[in-house]
Amino acid sequence: ETKAKGAEAEDKEEEEEEEEDAADEPAPPGAYLQKGQRGSVSAEAHGDWNKVKAFTPPVHEKTEEQTARILKVLSQSFLFNALETDSMNILVLAMVEKLAKSGERLITEGEDGEVMYVIEKGVVDCKKMLSGEEKVVKTCREGDFFGELTLLYNCPRAASVDTQEDVTLWQLDRETFNHIVRDASMKKRQQYEDFLKDVVILKNLGDYERSQLADSLQKQTVQKGENVITQGEEGSKFYLVEEGELAAMKSTEGDPEREVKSYKMGDYFGELALIKEVKRQASVVARTDAKLLWIDRRGFTSLLGDLKADMETLAAQYAP
Repeated sequence: ETKAKGAEAEDKEEEEEEEEDAADEPAPPGAYLQKGQRGSVSAEAHGDWNKVKAFTPPVHEKTEEQTARILKVLSQSFLFNALETDSMNILVLAMVEKLAKSGERLITEGEDGEVMYVIEKGVVDCKKMLSGEEKVVKTCREGDFFGELTLLYNCPRAASVDTQEDVTLWQLDRETFNHIVRDASMKKRQQYEDFLKDVVILKNLGDYERSQLADSLQKQTVQKGENVITQGEEGSKFYLVEEGELAAMKSTEGDPEREVKSYKMGDYFGELALIKEVKRQASVVARTDAKLLWIDRRGFTSLLGDLKADMETLAAQYAP
């Protein structure tokens, strides 16, 4: 009887520990909670989900040429380029090459999924049903990835994906993704999604678009007095201020440089050169040590193109 009570106490402690661990997991976006988890993976969602299981990654031997191709693609993907060398090597061996023809549907919204894809060559469109009509919400090209949301949140596909042309893809399975990529990706995504929700210009982004933007952001730290962009230079990045204060400084012929705008946490800059395809219209200097998040021109066009009109309207309020 004493042993039985002791066992019950141990079980209770284990249950409490599991509940604490579950509480630490980042919550999926609201859209996924509405859809619910996949019914076909109840074992994952219950007992087996919280057990530590031995992981043996799949091995698909590659030639040196294939390995070089995969590493080049992964180095361009924000989801993978921060991984350690050992982890990257595991991914390379686990990936399977997939060729698809133009017009082929690779993923269907609402279906279950066991793999994600990284694009080596070609273009695909991500589409969602909006107001009863299927619309393109993102276009992916070389170095981009898709299909990861299902693996991150264990939920149905968030969008359909069709090829625009013949494509070369590298496919990664759920188990390898979860063991090698998932934890780091979810931590980054949760951190940036919370920040993006407070950025006024981005308030109308849906959960899917916000998560894609969070994945694409890169961090940059600048010191007080440092120039982030310089008037007259070509521009290729769009910036969000995560922390600190900065100022836009503009000079005109014959007049001294003057401050035309200030920036604080949640503000953005650098959009004019990307929207109008012109050189930088002002310099931006850090007034304090600052932390910035940025995306390149391609990411800006793909993820924030629908906000172009709003940004142009707000830009018109800059001091002359």
